[in-house]
Amino acid sequence: MFTESHQKIRAEHLGRDAFLYVRQSSLRQVFENTESSKRQYALRERAVVLGWPVERIHTIDSDLGISGAHAENRDGFQHLVSEVALGHAGIVLGLEVSRLARNNADWHRLLELAALTQTLILDEDGVYDPAHFNDRLLLGLKGTMSEAELHVLKARLLGGQRNKARRGELEMALPIGLVYDAAGAVTLDPDLHIQQAVRMVFDTFREVRSATAVLRRFVRERLRFPRRIRRGIGKGDVLWGMFDNSRVTQILHNPRYAGAYVYGRTRSVPSVDLKSTTQRKVARQDWPVLIKDAHPGYITWDEYERNQVTLRENTCAFSAGARGTVPREGPALLQGRVLCGRCGARMRVRYQKMRRSLAPYYICQEEVVRRAGTTCQSIRGIDVDEAISQLLLKTVAPATLEVALAVQDEIAGRIEQADQLRRSQLERARYDAELARRRYLKVDPDNRLVAGTLEADWNERLRNLDALEQEHERQRKADEGLLNDEARAKIRSLAADFPRVWADPRTASSERKRMLALLIEDITLLKAEHVAIHVRFRGGQTTTLTTDRPKPMALIRKTKPEVIQALDVLLDTCTDTEAARQLNIAGHRTWQRRPFTNKTVGFVRRTYGLTSCRDRLLAKGYRCGADIAKELGVSQTFIHELGRDGLLRRRRYGGAVGCLYEPINGITIIPGVGGKRARRPQVINVRASTRETV
Repeated sequence: MFTESHQKIRAEHLGRDAFLYVRQSSLRQVFENTESSKRQYALRERAVVLGWPVERIHTIDSDLGISGAHAENRDGFQHLVSEVALGHAGIVLGLEVSRLARNNADWHRLLELAALTQTLILDEDGVYDPAHFNDRLLLGLKGTMSEAELHVLKARLLGGQRNKARRGELEMALPIGLVYDAAGAVTLDPDLHIQQAVRMVFDTFREVRSATAVLRRFVRERLRFPRRIRRGIGKGDVLWGMFDNSRVTQILHNPRYAGAYVYGRTRSVPSVDLKSTTQRKVARQDWPVLIKDAHPGYITWDEYERNQVTLRENTCAFSAGARGTVPREGPALLQGRVLCGRCGARMRVRYQKMRRSLAPYYICQEEVVRRAGTTCQSIRGIDVDEAISQLLLKTVAPATLEVALAVQDEIAGRIEQADQLRRSQLERARYDAELARRRYLKVDPDNRLVAGTLEADWNERLRNLDALEQEHERQRKADEGLLNDEARAKIRSLAADFPRVWADPRTASSERKRMLALLIEDITLLKAEHVAIHVRFRGGQTTTLTTDRPKPMALIRKTKPEVIQALDVLLDTCTDTEAARQLNIAGHRTWQRRPFTNKTVGFVRRTYGLTSCRDRLLAKGYRCGADIAKELGVSQTFIHELGRDGLLRRRRYGGAVGCLYEPINGITIIPGVGGKRARRPQVINVRASTRETV
């Protein structure tokens, strides 16, 4: 065999370099399986025996501790392939095929390049020339066996792991709040502070039904949450820090807190570039192992199921049949709970700016989004929300007293829970400060470097303790204000005047929606001649309401016929100002529910073509002062004086000076006669058969 191997080595091979590739799959093997490394490095002596000088034998060992399943991230193997492709390698040395590659794609690529560049391959069994069919066939079989060996090893390990998981005995990393005891059983963390923090998450979610609201409470009350270091320096230690939304959702979605043993919630899938793997969630029906009530938990399995339904409904989903029901700030009372009566899809909410407020509209856009069609139906939400509000008030009224008492008990429980958690933080801070003090007292006083560091650590912990005590005292005083007699009286008063509280503008829209969600499952709207409102309560009871269709804005702004008729009558004898006053006295209002003014009366008069008071007087024969003065040959001032003195009858048609005079039939003016004022004319009223001198 050795003679045949030597015959394969030619001068052209010896004229190029030899490359020794050394690899082990993990760092643990590197440190523990040292004999394998020695065997691989010993191949250098084999290359020397075959005729390569020591200085031309290159060792590539940069891939120690890296798996050979793929060529990615193996810089040493890629360097070896490039040297072979460039024709710099005369022979490639490896203890066995599995050291070079455990993937047929990588292995056969190396064989292809070696055959093209006339490069030999050496393992513990002999020397092979990939350019020869028999050698290449043998190397291919070895590569296939190497890949199959990796598959068998992996299947054997995973099989044992899964078999142990089916019995619930496979130990996996536990979430914060759960630990393994001395016997290997899962139990609650003995640290009561950690237990209180975890329980507060579930208790708060049970009340507010929103993960973001849970986070807001922790941030508002400046509460910290623990996390455990999983790897590296300080592995197993617990750190306390600020909460975030991802941690809240992880805790609420984790079935271990419900006492269930779960295996296979995620699986590893290769990334797009095949250089790494990512964890992808597995649907619950595809979990390989699910053992309920396997160990103590913080909630029951039924509550865990309800939490998953709530979290799924709270998501802002746009798929068919999905909805987002987390209460938001908008005024739309039925947000997330409206179904289209025509197509059955969820109706979305849109808002229109209406001067100082937002008007909600419930719109079905399923055809628009899915099929580029038209809007199914759009319904203004003000009237619908008002009808549902009245229905809700009738439904809630019999149970308002129990609700008020439950609210009071809930507030007291939440305050006590938060206070207990803050006391645990204070107790931990005092322990840390005392521990830092004992460390400082035990240090050698002459060792100032260590003593200074310990003293600074002690001072820092004392400052943290003082800040926590001040914050605890401030929060305690604030909580006392929520539980005093005045606050209790206000809570009890809710039962006596619930409608006023419901309509109070200080009541947040999200709170109204949250109360509505406790009673109503969904609402179906159908717009025809009237708007039909089909309400389905939680529990299956249904009822139907009907409201008028919202009128177009043109009709809403249109003045009522009775107002126009009354105004037409008033304009016979009244000016615009007088007509506005008479309309207000009669109880009429504009379309905006505002009193009439002379401007609004004038606008309505011009819009509906009503003749003004002046035009009506002119039609009856009334004339202006200028025309009468011209006819009588006197000044306008004199005519106005006659009107003020009552000698000429006049009618006002607007303002303080606008007036018209009755016809002057039967009136004669004799100039030059006038008593004390000789030049003032004399007025003779023939119609009254009297003589009046002015």
